[in-house]
Amino acid sequence: MASDRYIDFANTDFGRRLVAAVGLPAPARLERWQAGRLRPVEGSLLISPGPLADQVRSFAPRITDLLFSFGGEVPSDNPWIEGQGPKLKAVVFDASAFSRTEQLSQLRAFFQPILRSLDPCAHIVILGKAPDSLNDPLAASTQQALEGFTRSLAKELRNGATAQLVQVDEDAENQLEGTLRFFLSPKSAYISGQVVRLSPYAETVQDWSRPLAGRKALVTGAARGIGAAIAETLARDGAEVVLLDVPQAKYDLEALAARLGGQALVLDICAPDAAVQLSEHLPSGLDIVVHNAGITRDKTLANMTADLWDAVLNVNLNAPQVLTQALLDSGALHDNGRVILMASISGLAGNRGQTNYTASKAGLIGLARALAPVLKARGISINAVAPGFIETKMTADMPFALREAGRRLSSLGQGGLPQDVAEAVAWLSQPGSGAVSGQVLRVCGQSVIGA
Repeated sequence: MASDRYIDFANTDFGRRLVAAVGLPAPARLERWQAGRLRPVEGSLLISPGPLADQVRSFAPRITDLLFSFGGEVPSDNPWIEGQGPKLKAVVFDASAFSRTEQLSQLRAFFQPILRSLDPCAHIVILGKAPDSLNDPLAASTQQALEGFTRSLAKELRNGATAQLVQVDEDAENQLEGTLRFFLSPKSAYISGQVVRLSPYAETVQDWSRPLAGRKALVTGAARGIGAAIAETLARDGAEVVLLDVPQAKYDLEALAARLGGQALVLDICAPDAAVQLSEHLPSGLDIVVHNAGITRDKTLANMTADLWDAVLNVNLNAPQVLTQALLDSGALHDNGRVILMASISGLAGNRGQTNYTASKAGLIGLARALAPVLKARGISINAVAPGFIETKMTADMPFALREAGRRLSSLGQGGLPQDVAEAVAWLSQPGSGAVSGQVLRVCGQSVIGA
């Protein structure tokens, strides 16, 4: 991967002064999860009043040692007072009870004083309700306003801070802990300005140190890059991993599988008998399927040959469709399983010279949305993860100007790492993440593309 020399320079003493003097962006080095870390939040957590916030307070001591409330509004918490309280590493604001426009003024009153008191790489989560779950048009309108606020707030934050909106349906409160453990921690370092909806789901994580213990996961395209990072992260979280890739990647695949204590499976997912071969290699079935394998064959449509078109659509879209259906039909994908499809922000926004690629990635998003209600009865969730500019060998080989543009065109002002995508996949693979289904989670630093 190419080094991001601009970030290296902008974070030196001289670089900071020069960047500030000429008004250039100054992206911060993002804090990411590291082995040995014990708490999701290592610093102060500020929680507003509110009905969902009360739920958060019940498990907050498992997330952080330092809990505060705004101005001492909650007597059981330490009071946080502007100019006197500590720097804040994490913030939870409960807007779930907002039903009228005048209540939105609480957003300004709460957030304005704290914006200059955030630690580097702080994480903010606003809690709300899905507008389409509300019968009152004014309440629905008010809740929809939270999305615009959250996305704009995320663009105003500095020093690597992020903001998300989590919409919590009735009876989905039991999934708040897993969601906040992810979005308030460095595991979500490269995710910002996103909206996630939690629906009722009974299953929860039993061991937060190994949330995927006892689960078996298949990762396609696992030999290197993002796929390898996903395999490593799932194994870190306790999953038994089956790593799949093409014959050309056999050496790297087997080496990674040996290191992770997993199983290597050399298979062309576009082969006519791929589904049969897969079932034969997985007699005990699976709990998690990550469709990461993908290719690009870029040409403008005027110059796109049928071979280039078909190759991308077959690998990126048809193979996940066929293999997912085969695993469902055979029962190889267990009840309460997880399916994660690797989409792309270009599948949301389009991209010149990639009509085949963007069609395939948009198709994966459509697959997640279409299958989610069908799979609900079995407790199976299906979601798409849409990476933005991720620092890989492929992006390192891009022309300099395109690579720099890709890095800077986001609120966080830099490219992400394969680990960032892997952490999102690992969260969506957890038992409690069955509360999230049919959704698209962008891992893009709040890229302006597809916004």
